[in-house]
Amino acid sequence: MRIAQIAPLIESVPPKLYGGTERVVSWLTEELVAQGHQVTLFASGDSVTAAELVPCSEAALRLDPAVTNPIPYHMLLLDKVRERLADFDILHFHFDLFHFPMFRSMADRTLTTLHGRQDLPDLWPFYRGFAEMPLVSISNAQRRPVPNANFVATIPHGLPEHMLQPTFNPSGGYLAFLGRICPEKRPDRAIAIAHGCGLPLKIAAKVDKVDETYFREAISPLLNAPGIEYVGEINDRAKAEFLGEARALLFPIDWPEPFGLALIESMACGTPILAFRCGAVTEIIDEGMTGHVVESVEEAIGALPQVLTLDRRAVRRRFEERFTAARMAADYVKTYRAMLGKPAQRPREDKVIAMPRSRALGGGNGMRPHVD
Repeated sequence: MRIAQIAPLIESVPPKLYGGTERVVSWLTEELVAQGHQVTLFASGDSVTAAELVPCSEAALRLDPAVTNPIPYHMLLLDKVRERLADFDILHFHFDLFHFPMFRSMADRTLTTLHGRQDLPDLWPFYRGFAEMPLVSISNAQRRPVPNANFVATIPHGLPEHMLQPTFNPSGGYLAFLGRICPEKRPDRAIAIAHGCGLPLKIAAKVDKVDETYFREAISPLLNAPGIEYVGEINDRAKAEFLGEARALLFPIDWPEPFGLALIESMACGTPILAFRCGAVTEIIDEGMTGHVVESVEEAIGALPQVLTLDRRAVRRRFEERFTAARMAADYVKTYRAMLGKPAQRPREDKVIAMPRSRALGGGNGMRPHVD
């Protein structure tokens, strides 16, 4: 099958440091190539892939101080895709909105994976206006705010089976927090849980420009407390040790997380998880096997001793059963073939359920990675 994978340009594929969407695009692209498909990747010029690379910017936009507006670069990317239409059976987009008008006439050959939150009111009329464009959700929780959008599948993420090796006898003695420092990820909760349990905490996280004030005013003062260590951003090579040597991963989020890559990265390392009940968390964690799900800091402090006793080998086995890149790629190929076997159909124009307005995070618009 001839497949175009079309990535955001914010990070390289794969990212050098943080970057959820681009990391998933890399895992999927490499696995599709390994399975014998002819894959072309539209991405930043510093991307590394076994597929044919079509560079659409010189480098990742986030790391280029000269870039102040990413939209023109993504428009140029779409024009490069348009010029190559005859080369592909399927066009698989990994950022929302911008390509819909240009590729509407060939909706039956396009697939868009939504990587961001969907509870933003501005998205509802858009999906109604482009109701023939096929969508993939990365969790069932992600699609709840827009249940009548044209979802053709829910395909959870997966990572390469041997990328992160498990550690069954960790010696680090610490709890881990991995991701972004922002109000939605609640690193303050992680610090409170660690203090309440009397265990050290290591925080490996990036700080986006939009969250610099929050980091400076709300989190930075907490980092001076005993037992709290801020590591900063880490790459994939550092994750195996950081997560594997941890006794547990804390995932105390306070937003409708569409997926949460840190969860399956932790599982790959054999490290159990203590997470808050938000978004897709309950779809990923097998309660009492790979972790525990709670609803408050107090409940988290009480549940942590149970989390620390979970069988790390069982955690790793569950990762291998549910969250590998091979499984993810197979699910996408099945979806591609189903789409090519029948014309796209416009879903009924049902009324979209109203949801309360949330803090705008960009909503998966291709301008910022949202899977993390």
